[in-house]
Amino acid sequence: MEFDGDQIARLVYLGIWGTVLISYLLISRAQRLGESLRQLVLWALIFVGVAAGYGLWQDVSAPARIAATGDGALVLRADRSGHFNLTMAVNGTPTDFMLDTGASEIVLTQADAARVGFDPQALSYLGQARTANGIVRTARVTLDDVVIGAEDLEFRDRDVTAYVNEGALDVSLLGMAYLRRFARITIEGDTLILER
Repeated sequence: MEFDGDQIARLVYLGIWGTVLISYLLISRAQRLGESLRQLVLWALIFVGVAAGYGLWQDVSAPARIAATGDGALVLRADRSGHFNLTMAVNGTPTDFMLDTGASEIVLTQADAARVGFDPQALSYLGQARTANGIVRTARVTLDDVVIGAEDLEFRDRDVTAYVNEGALDVSLLGMAYLRRFARITIEGDTLILER
C-alpha cells in the first residue's frame, strides 16, 4: 500500500495530534496526581501540626514532672512562662500547684479543696489575704497528708496547715510555709532543686 503526499501529511497530522492528546492526558493525570499528592501532603502537615500543637499545649499547660537526683534532691524545671508548677498528692489526690514565694501559706482553690475532701460552702472564712486582686477571705484547713516527689524519692508531711481561698483563683499556690520545710532550695536558671 502506497501513501501519497496528502495521506502522509494526514498521518503526520494525526500522529502529532495523537501525541498532543496523549501528552495532554498524561500531563493532566500527572498534574492531578501532583495536586492530589500536594493535598495529601498538606493534610498530613496539618495533622502533624495539630498533633504537635496539642503536644506542646500539654507541655506548657500541664504541671511539670519532678525528677529525683542521685543525692536525695528533687529537681523541677520551669514552664515556658518561667513559673514552677508541680503536682503533689494532697490527702491522696493529685493536686496541681504553682510555687509562689510571694504567698505565705499553701492556698487551695475552692475546686481543689473540694477534690481533697473539704466542702468549701461549709468552711468558715475568718482569715484575710492580700492578693494582686485585692483582699480575699480565707478558711484555715488541715491537710492530713501531703506528698511531693518522684518515683525514686518522696517527701511526706502530715497535718499541714493550708488555706482555702474564697475568691477566684486559677491554681492552688505552694507558699513559703511549706517551702521552709526543705533544708535547701536552689534556683539555677530554669531549674529548682529541693533538698531535705
